[in-house]
Amino acid sequence: MDERDLPRILGRDALGDLLAALVDDGHELIGPTVRDDAIVHDVITSIDDLPAGRTDEQAPGRYRLRRTEGADAGALFAYATGPSAWKRELFPPRVRTATVELTHEGLRFASGPADPPVRRRAFIGVRGCDLEAIAIQDRVFLGGPHAPDHDYAARRADVFIVAVHCTHPAATCFCTSMGTGPAARGAYDLALTELTPDAPDAPAPPGDDHRFVVEIGSPGGRRILDRVEHRAATPTEIDRARRRVEDAAARIDRRMDTRDLPRRLAERLEHPRYDDVAERCLACGNCTLACPTCFCSTERESSGLDGRTAERWREWDSCFDPDFSSLHGRPVRASVRARYRQWLVHKLSGWHEQFGTSGCTGCGRCLTWCPAGIDLTEEVAALLADGDAS
Repeated sequence: MDERDLPRILGRDALGDLLAALVDDGHELIGPTVRDDAIVHDVITSIDDLPAGRTDEQAPGRYRLRRTEGADAGALFAYATGPSAWKRELFPPRVRTATVELTHEGLRFASGPADPPVRRRAFIGVRGCDLEAIAIQDRVFLGGPHAPDHDYAARRADVFIVAVHCTHPAATCFCTSMGTGPAARGAYDLALTELTPDAPDAPAPPGDDHRFVVEIGSPGGRRILDRVEHRAATPTEIDRARRRVEDAAARIDRRMDTRDLPRRLAERLEHPRYDDVAERCLACGNCTLACPTCFCSTERESSGLDGRTAERWREWDSCFDPDFSSLHGRPVRASVRARYRQWLVHKLSGWHEQFGTSGCTGCGRCLTWCPAGIDLTEEVAALLADGDAS
């Protein structure tokens, strides 16, 4: 390994300088901030916009913010995942894909990305589960049989990713079962592990007690890091950062048995558990909206009142909508049971055949944001409880 790529240390103020360097480099910062009693992704301008001293409490059907305490009182990344996945930045809920205008010269057509970002963007605080979700959507939109999706490609181009190794998992997380966290793996430019003050096993110089161990994942990451004050990480700091992530993994007790899961689910399509969950499911589609990998969409067309313009828009859709599977005026999956089964089996089984991977990253959002508190891991366990079909 190049010595320049060994872990480094950034102080809290230096992290602010890093964000400023990204702005100076022409990036718009998208990062975590508090809005409407939740930690969401939005445009930020400095370190002051980050959710300092805030953490989340999550359970099936429940999300709350509270203040952090003790050594984490000023922590910037002491939370798990919020309601917004990064797909909202790369695959927006509503995008104009084509326009037609009647002019004196005839019809004028325009297609392609209607409003790609005018600036390069930097994603701040991407967790391991969401880093994998971005990689999955890259395969869908950039590497699939109908790729590339030009709007997605325009938004994805030149995104700078500052990942964060998760040290505060929620009770709904099961990333360890899916192999996606809490450590961030994959394509990032820089990855941070936050070390908060009062750490007797990792003393720091005065004024450097709140610091970040930084791993370099790309030449671009090294170039930005070289523009701010930093120092080499000590073996003690590197070890403490590693143990913080390992401790987070040990606290994740929610599990999903993924052994040969595509085959085992495909053999249980008529399992009575689907009747049970259909009685509880509201078919609201919250799970698909919150999911970081769901990409179902529909096309809608509208015309201007003057009759001279028309537009086509791509909008998020959900397999829980009866009209989503409508053919010849009737839905193929008319019951909630059929739609829930479609979602679960496609996410955990069909994706493997289509894209070579599971469609689930274990982020737990579908548990937290389900108003009925339906737990995907519990449903899978119930489906598999009767043993393998013979």
